[in-house]
Amino acid sequence: MAFTSELWRAIEAIYAAILRHPFVQGLTDGSLARDRFRFYAVQDALYLRDFARALALCGARAPRDAWIIMFSEHAAEALKVERQLHESFFKDFGLTPDEVAGTPLAPTNLAYTSYLLAVAHAAPFHEAVAAVLPCYWIYWEVGKELERRGSPDPLYARWIGTYASEDFGGAVRAVLDCTDTLARDLGPADRLAMTRRFVTTSRYEWMFWEMGLRQEAWPV
Repeated sequence: MAFTSELWRAIEAIYAAILRHPFVQGLTDGSLARDRFRFYAVQDALYLRDFARALALCGARAPRDAWIIMFSEHAAEALKVERQLHESFFKDFGLTPDEVAGTPLAPTNLAYTSYLLAVAHAAPFHEAVAAVLPCYWIYWEVGKELERRGSPDPLYARWIGTYASEDFGGAVRAVLDCTDTLARDLGPADRLAMTRRFVTTSRYEWMFWEMGLRQEAWPV
């Protein structure tokens, strides 16, 4: 069994909770309030900037040339996606790039990105890869599932299509292959460390949907 299959088994309950989440269900039945999606989209754009930094750190630390190229290209692509959000969703919302950039990170967003950056900077490379993997893999699986369900809302259908696309799937498969290759040369303790990182950031993925639903703000 591939190591990534073991990783997915470790988060089956988390992924099932994500699919049941009212925010995710609201994307496909059209019931998600627009202000909640707008809040989420702004926070996601802010998240993508730090996610790109984490990927760039992975690229800088990668032991193989192909992985240096892959993570560096993915970091650049994350920023391109953020720009596309500005040009599409945020234009629809009447938001300028400066308004988005000036929005404070919600508590969950700050906690998640701080964790990713800390792991990418200081943890062993194999743990860093495991930490960034859920953002790729869970969004791809969610995108494919929601595309099968469909959405009556054109805006939400456009968002779903981004993550269900074959282009995004190709990037996900490349990181899955990297993860399995790394795991083959590791012992049980290192594999367990990878699993813990993977589970932790998968939990943050659920929390990100919850953050959007509640339009999470700092309490003081």
